[in-house]
Amino acid sequence: MFRIGVRVGGIGNQALNRSRAFGTKAAPPSRLRNVVWATGMAAGFGLGYVYITDASAGIHKYLATPLLHLLDPEDAHNLSILLLKHGISPADRSPDSDLLSIQLWGKQLSNPIGLAAGFDKNGEAIDSLFGLGFGAVEIGSITPEAQAGNPKPRLFRIEDSRAVINRMGLNNDGAQMCADRIRSRFWRLLAAQSQKQGETVASLAASVNRSALSNRLLGINLSKSKTSAADSHADYVEGLRTLGPYADYVVVNVSCPNVSNIRAGADVAVLEDTVAAVVRARNSMADYRPPVVLKIGPDNNNDQLRLIAQLALDYRVDGIITTNTTPSRPQSLLDCETAKEFGGLSGEPLREMALKTTREMYKLTKGRIPIIGCGGISSAEDALQFAKAGASMVQIYSSMVYDGPGKAREIKNDLVDLLKGRKWSDVVGEDS
Repeated sequence: MFRIGVRVGGIGNQALNRSRAFGTKAAPPSRLRNVVWATGMAAGFGLGYVYITDASAGIHKYLATPLLHLLDPEDAHNLSILLLKHGISPADRSPDSDLLSIQLWGKQLSNPIGLAAGFDKNGEAIDSLFGLGFGAVEIGSITPEAQAGNPKPRLFRIEDSRAVINRMGLNNDGAQMCADRIRSRFWRLLAAQSQKQGETVASLAASVNRSALSNRLLGINLSKSKTSAADSHADYVEGLRTLGPYADYVVVNVSCPNVSNIRAGADVAVLEDTVAAVVRARNSMADYRPPVVLKIGPDNNNDQLRLIAQLALDYRVDGIITTNTTPSRPQSLLDCETAKEFGGLSGEPLREMALKTTREMYKLTKGRIPIIGCGGISSAEDALQFAKAGASMVQIYSSMVYDGPGKAREIKNDLVDLLKGRKWSDVVGEDS
């Protein structure tokens, strides 16, 4: 230690002598060390911040997500929403390839990867979710009245099969509270844009997406309160009128397996009344008319799909989501104890059912209605299969639960490689 101290002191004296020879003053060695340490620490913290806030960083997939899985599934989900709500989340910083750009309902999207309904039920974390790189974010499902949902526990993971079972029971804050929250966000973002661009808020409101973002869409999923009659469509119409003005598209959820009064997905007469009423209500909106999208289940037979397709064509529905969760269990899960829990199954075991439904619905509608593929998509290969089967856009959810917030960017990067110079829009319906 003494020799090192002498040596450092000698070096400091030499530097001081040299500075005097040139007529300059050298900073004391202690000050130099402080500057070096401060610069190094600032650089380290800066690099660490950039890494941790990058959605593609391995820390999210290999550390943060496994740590979340140590918690009860619903507690982990609520913690994720809380962090996202307050902006404590990573972001996708890479631009989307032009190969992934699509047009949907006359609007341009930078990529076809969407987030399915169920993750952000109340529209609390919209900005952070768009920040993860999704081309579309769908919130909900939202009912006219606030409701607590089913008793807990009601959310289960099947880790080995990368599956999720939920019987949440459409817990949400209710249409009016969600509408207030979404409206406040919309006008706040428009006010900020008007200051930057020198345009009035009113002129911006008439031209921008309801997401308040260019090339991104905000979907709002509508459902029924548990107290409503099974054959009534009034809740969908009320939800449309309350939330429709703030949505780039609205989804009529007629296929939730976790509540007992949603019959429209299984009863053709109820489905027709529901579709007719919602489309009629949408067409009567004065200032803005959002596209109406139907979300169906994966358990329909060919005859049922044919009837659904004909109804969608007859009433000029703007899109169909294929599919919701399923109450059924594939052969691979029959020996799994967790799979015996009542509720809707999502994740990889659902993929083949959803893919088959997507393919059939595209054929039955003759490609005239945009299809949004959803169910078990966990890779770029899966997404491309759905596109070739007829999906103009796809949605993920469960795969993000297992792989973390960088999932959208991972799929987009791998898709560009798989497309080999072709555009996503060029492969839609290719297998049909």
